[in-house]
Amino acid sequence: MSDFTHNFWSIFIGAVTLISIIACLVLLWVSGKVKVKNATADNSTGHVWDEDLREMNNPLPRWWVGLFILTIVFALVYLFLYPGLGKHAGSLGWTQKGEYEAEMAKGAQQVAPLYAKFSGMSVPDAAKEPQAITVGEKLFLNNCAQCHGSDARGSKGFPNLTDSDWLWGGTPDAIKTTITQGRTGAMPPMAAALGGADDVKNVAQYVLSLSGSPHDSLRAQLGKAKFGVCAACHGQDGKGNPLLGAPNLTDDVWLHGWGENAIMAMINNGKTNQMPAQGAGHGGKLTAEQIHLLTAYVWSRGGGQGQ
Repeated sequence: MSDFTHNFWSIFIGAVTLISIIACLVLLWVSGKVKVKNATADNSTGHVWDEDLREMNNPLPRWWVGLFILTIVFALVYLFLYPGLGKHAGSLGWTQKGEYEAEMAKGAQQVAPLYAKFSGMSVPDAAKEPQAITVGEKLFLNNCAQCHGSDARGSKGFPNLTDSDWLWGGTPDAIKTTITQGRTGAMPPMAAALGGADDVKNVAQYVLSLSGSPHDSLRAQLGKAKFGVCAACHGQDGKGNPLLGAPNLTDDVWLHGWGENAIMAMINNGKTNQMPAQGAGHGGKLTAEQIHLLTAYVWSRGGGQGQ
């Protein structure tokens, strides 16, 4: 791919563009100079269609030629002012990025009074304001619904934001941190640490027993002794650790699927989940004021802690 960033391609594109414009001028000039030989007395070319439809040997209309020349002049002026000739940036220095940033700045200025109205409120207080929730919902639909669904109930691999199960904590501050900075949860492959395939199956049965799911009680009892390897993250009681993003294994909420096979796949293969950062200072595009209202909306969906 490095070949396509070489300076040659910039020159090539600029040259092709200019040659094409010049070729249009040449074509216009030639078409105006060339005369049909052996034209008939009635000033036709001698070509006849449908018995009486004759092609006349008239020059191009002046108004048409004038418009054609104007389009060429416009093209040259445009290429001088704006980017279009390879790496030539244009005399105005216009860029799509600059246009986007200017539009975003204009939009931010227009809505600044609205965000200022709620920025001084706590998240629980903002969650009580219908206007704040309306703005938060729009932010959610534009930035979060692609993964968590328009109803915020998530899907396999994407957390449900309306229940009480929170990998990293469901307090307003925890939710705001998650949205702003993003999260990366990693479950390493643990089969080797547990022992053999039989040990993996036993631990899977024990994990099922923690949530009251149907399980093999004998295998679960055998897996309990091996669960100590998992307790470093999930806790000895299996209730997880929000500081590590380790899920609670006792609440019957299964982010990546329920059942022995799903749990064994997690133990054998591990899993890495990432919530991308949305904060403008962390690679995202949302301002602190927007994240404040987005947090209020997510927290208000019913699963936020402290309600």
